[in-house]
Amino acid sequence: MTSALEFTGVEKRYGELAVLDGFELSVPRGEKLAIIGPSGSGKSTVLRIAMALEGIQRGRVELLGETLWDGAKRPPEKTLRRLRLHAGMVFQHFNLFPHMSALENVCCAPVDVLGVPRAQAQARGRELLEQVGLADKADSAPEQLSGGQKQRVAIARALAMEPAVMLFDEVTSALDPEMVGEVLNVLRDLAARSDMTMLLVTHEMQFAGEIADRIVFMDGGRVVEQGPPEQLLSQPSEPRTQAFLRSVLQPGRQAPAQD
Repeated sequence: MTSALEFTGVEKRYGELAVLDGFELSVPRGEKLAIIGPSGSGKSTVLRIAMALEGIQRGRVELLGETLWDGAKRPPEKTLRRLRLHAGMVFQHFNLFPHMSALENVCCAPVDVLGVPRAQAQARGRELLEQVGLADKADSAPEQLSGGQKQRVAIARALAMEPAVMLFDEVTSALDPEMVGEVLNVLRDLAARSDMTMLLVTHEMQFAGEIADRIVFMDGGRVVEQGPPEQLLSQPSEPRTQAFLRSVLQPGRQAPAQD
């Protein structure tokens, strides 16, 4: 079986700054993968490359067995559009359309991109809003929603495209603490009931331990250590991983801001 995502020798630079340096990662289909690491380690860049929002200078990236990036060569736009239909991404800051209701935000891409009949898209949209606990907010504008509710609408919107791969980029980092739990609960439920491949960049260590099949620790644009949550979080072998986990798991210490 082909991998959902495959990064081989990927280099990503901004000028002299190497964000990814010989990055290697293989993600089997259906895996729930958490990516952790300090600010600037390249975690979010991995997701952005997978969505073709960023290019690379060297290496190769494959999505569902097809070449997404081969060195700095940009894929044909037709290929990009087709591959993006199979991957969805939820960002830190929701990115909802302010002039649309919650339901319209969820339905617009299936109608406009996939050509789904509007009535069918709305019926599915209401199902997804119910799944994320927002059935009663279908007609609400984003300005009427809390941060946690906006993020749950954003998750429903991504799911409406029925992607094979879902990418979550620090989806709780912009939320007030009391709203974090409601979003994490949606992700727990999604991971438990879905066979989608999920990559989650997160600083919520307990959550990562609960939801992930595997945790990857990144630093300096590379994978430093990876393994099952119970092994990596409690008995990491690499000194850099040990130091990072001590810093974020100490009682009373907040996890550092993530990139």
